[in-house]
Amino acid sequence: MRCPFCGGSETQVKDSRSTEDDTAIRRRRICSSCGGRFTTFERVQLRELTVVKRTGRRVPFDREKLARSVQIAMRKRPVEPESIERMVSGIVRQLESSGETDIQAENIGNLVMEGLKALDDVAYVRFASVYKNFREAKDFEALLDEMSGPEGEIIAE
Repeated sequence: MRCPFCGGSETQVKDSRSTEDDTAIRRRRICSSCGGRFTTFERVQLRELTVVKRTGRRVPFDREKLARSVQIAMRKRPVEPESIERMVSGIVRQLESSGETDIQAENIGNLVMEGLKALDDVAYVRFASVYKNFREAKDFEALLDEMSGPEGEIIAE
């Protein structure tokens, strides 16, 4: 592991522990060259995943990109970071355990939509507006109508 401060290749692990949801190992490291301290995370990767975009273009799956898009939808919402991390980890586990190495971007988007709908309605609408490429106010109205129950109340699942 290279030191992010000096680029030295000699680092030592000072402490290791599982994350709260047991999906990664957190390692506290120290650089032998400069004495800099930093943290790394180690995750299990069952298989290499490739995302097939709507255009047919193929790109490697990037967990961090998925997490960033969820974080953007959740910005300034009263949801615990641990809940968001559990949702992202759950989506990644579903993708890896599907048995497929090529994943349609649409499938990932649908999994994110399901997860956000369960966590926060506002984040769900934010993500949907980008994911479904809303262009007019009526697109939002249609989504809100879809979310509403017979009495016009928002359905929480």
